[in-house]
Amino acid sequence: MPEVLPENIPLDIIYEDKDIIVINKQPGIITHPIPSHTSGTIVNAVLYHCKDLQGIGGVLRPGIVHRLDKDTSGVMVIAKNDLAHQSLTKQFKDRVTEKLYVCLVKGVPEKSEGVIEISIARNPVLRVKMTATNGPLGKPAVTYYRVVRRFGNFAALVFAYPKTGRTHQIRVHMKYIGHPLMGDEVYGRAREDEIYGIKRQMLHALMLAFYHPRTGEKMRFIARIPPDFKNAIVNLNSVASLRTSL
Repeated sequence: MPEVLPENIPLDIIYEDKDIIVINKQPGIITHPIPSHTSGTIVNAVLYHCKDLQGIGGVLRPGIVHRLDKDTSGVMVIAKNDLAHQSLTKQFKDRVTEKLYVCLVKGVPEKSEGVIEISIARNPVLRVKMTATNGPLGKPAVTYYRVVRRFGNFAALVFAYPKTGRTHQIRVHMKYIGHPLMGDEVYGRAREDEIYGIKRQMLHALMLAFYHPRTGEKMRFIARIPPDFKNAIVNLNSVASLRTSL
């Protein structure tokens, strides 16, 4: 088993106490080490920052109770001890937590709001991908969405509220209804979105709410939208305005 070492990687800390640490994860960094990639992760950064982090969650995933994809930014909570780990793990499993994501999608959904309810399974051919399915291997997945801004008819800003926590859930569900995330190399055609300054999937975990593992207090955290996401919005708006004026 490879050793996971502390690394002095900057963290954007939203909140911290003796039980939990809440961060705004930057895009381009993976959540926890894997056997072939044991450095430069959120776990390495947290191990350096939190001298009191207990080894709960396993050697490669200490403190991790949920994760964000490498190129997804936004709010994450990390458990610093067994009490917090057990409580938060159960809250995620029992769907007690509340999650709100913001994303940029190709095209504009026909309905301004709706629910996507279709199971998700690992792609049988490309194991790094997930797929929407009605087959027996799929796990139930539910995502509510609401269109909050339209950029002409070629893109939209969407709020997504996942009620389950399947791998790549929002990315797979938005592709399923015909509106893949902009910049998504796995589920869309990312290269054509580079003209808008988009270089990663446009998905940001905006809000996370849960009950504090020790006090039981309902807590809600907001993660600032990163500059590249804001820049993409500005560029899309400029293009939409230009097309309207022509």
